[in-house]
Amino acid sequence: MSRIGRMPIAIPANVTVTIDEAAHVVSVKGPKGTLTENYHSLITVKVEGNEVIVERHAEDNLNKALHGTTRANVANMIEGVLNGFTKKLEIVGVGYKAAKQGKTLVLNLGHSHPIKIDEADGITYTVTDSIKIDVSGIDKQKVGAAAAFIRSKRPPEPYHGKGVKYVDEVIRRKVGKASGK
Repeated sequence: MSRIGRMPIAIPANVTVTIDEAAHVVSVKGPKGTLTENYHSLITVKVEGNEVIVERHAEDNLNKALHGTTRANVANMIEGVLNGFTKKLEIVGVGYKAAKQGKTLVLNLGHSHPIKIDEADGITYTVTDSIKIDVSGIDKQKVGAAAAFIRSKRPPEPYHGKGVKYVDEVIRRKVGKASGK
């Protein structure tokens, strides 16, 4: 049995979970918004009292994998509509900076032009001190994808550590070229 999959998910008081068995759709509504996601037909999701229970029908590897994944996705949906998710990025480098213009994030990362990124649906960017970016929203997958997209514009390099990195990321530094003598 999956250790993650068999744990019930507690539903907080101000969150509503509805399940459409025929279409295999879970909808979660909370104070921050509503999330809807499909789940695989090999998995059963049901609400019992104030808990969500995820069950599988067979013991093969696919069912085991889907069991834990589905349970984690539903738990993330409940956490997202209740509290939301945030990824924190940091810009390191001389002259590298970020600014917010309306709903557009403007990055100056040493390219010949500034990089402009518009806020996606349900994602917000917050810039502090022109070097710290907070990506926040209710969908964990969208928040992670938006943060990874920003980081991909100038990933941190190992020699000087310059670039866009996650706040808790550790950059493995390399020693530069040694002199001949």
